[in-house]
Amino acid sequence: MTELLPQVQAFLARRHGLHIAGQCVPARSGATLPVYNPAEGEVIAHVPAAAAADVDRAVAAARAAFTGAWSRLRPAEREKLLLRLAELIEAHGEELAQLETLNQGKSIVLSRLLEVGHSVEFCRYMAGWATKIEGSTLDLSIPIGGPYRAFTVREPVGVVGAIIPWNFPLIMALWKIAPTLACGCTVVLKPAEETPLTALRLAELCLEAGIPAGVVNVVTGYGHEAGAALARHPGIDKVAFTGSTEVGKLIGQAALDNMTRFSLELGGKSPVIVLEDMDPAQAAAGAAGAIFFNQGQVCTAGSRLYVQRRRFAAVTEALAELAAGMRIGPGLDPANQINPLVSKRQQERVCGYIELGLAQGARTLCGGAAAVDGPGYFVRPTVLVDVAQNARVVQEEIFGPVVVAMPFDDLDEVAAKANDSAYGLGASIWSNDLRRVLGLIPKIKAGTIWVNSHNMIDPNMPFGGFKQSGIGREMGRAVLDLYTESKSVCIAY
Repeated sequence: MTELLPQVQAFLARRHGLHIAGQCVPARSGATLPVYNPAEGEVIAHVPAAAAADVDRAVAAARAAFTGAWSRLRPAEREKLLLRLAELIEAHGEELAQLETLNQGKSIVLSRLLEVGHSVEFCRYMAGWATKIEGSTLDLSIPIGGPYRAFTVREPVGVVGAIIPWNFPLIMALWKIAPTLACGCTVVLKPAEETPLTALRLAELCLEAGIPAGVVNVVTGYGHEAGAALARHPGIDKVAFTGSTEVGKLIGQAALDNMTRFSLELGGKSPVIVLEDMDPAQAAAGAAGAIFFNQGQVCTAGSRLYVQRRRFAAVTEALAELAAGMRIGPGLDPANQINPLVSKRQQERVCGYIELGLAQGARTLCGGAAAVDGPGYFVRPTVLVDVAQNARVVQEEIFGPVVVAMPFDDLDEVAAKANDSAYGLGASIWSNDLRRVLGLIPKIKAGTIWVNSHNMIDPNMPFGGFKQSGIGREMGRAVLDLYTESKSVCIAY
């Protein structure tokens, strides 16, 4: 079991505040909300429950910073600040990892490797873009007047309202903050009500890095209060949201009332497609990683498993054997492979879907219930078979360690089943037959398609979805489009 650092214990014991204009302040109402350790079901901290008045203060601070010295800062200086922030995240990596595991529940191994490791790499990657934002020159054919010279410039969109989910709190915060700052914008970040702790610590590290007060602001609170107030705020120039499709639609509608630009990275129901040439043991291991990673609390979780009929029994039986043997327990013990879900509400939601699947005729090869009767929000890794394509467990995002497995006969059939979904975020194909893989890739409607891997991300690879999985692309060069406006300039001379 990982021993908690003294600074982690000290952070939990603090009186936490909103981070507005470089100051730690309470909500104006004085209201707070509890923060839980999902492995124990116990309250470990309280944070302010911001309301509309607090969001007003944060947006005003971000606006003042944007129109002030921040807008005149040289790109090279923004790059230097982001590199300094990356250094501080790395230096405080164990502290941040432990806070993340305590608050979100995931394995300390994942918190170290991904929440901290990927965040550092992404921050450094985006720092480089600060000095490489560019426009283009244009040849015009206007028949009168002139001659003309024309070009485009990229300008920061302004004040960004960023609303992030609870499954990867630190990563999601950096996915919003780093490109926002690289492009010259300022931000008001609203973390998920379940997982605010690393966002609050990150705000402190931003100040320590030398990022001016008001450039990064953090408001904690409930989604229907603080999140809604931020999405509809007329002082926001851009809303960046990651979360469920249901909430994303509400965010987009609220933003449109002010014609606020918005990007949405939403839910998924990603298919894992195993062709008959694949070794069953390798396919089962890949499918297990695709769905049980972070307890299935991943927007690209491989929650639909399609296996070519000749290999179906071998793959699903091997997958069930792997799942049944996974060690369940708190994330602070690195030996545990299945950790708690983020909240009691999420545990009940996932167990409800399992019961619904069984009621609609599915059969469990393993799992099928909460993992423990005592404290903690655990759910056993579950494999469901004998389920119809139109069943709710096949069509709806569960966001837990539950996979539904179905056989298929040919590539056209599996492509149609894979696309038979409101979502289109990710997919994976498992095969060593390059001809068949390349033939299948164009048929699958998804923003990312992995081959012989799943859930692999890199700062240089754009990430986003088709259909109801969202609008816009995170990461890569494409993310610059989310936080800049294009301005055309035409000069007659």
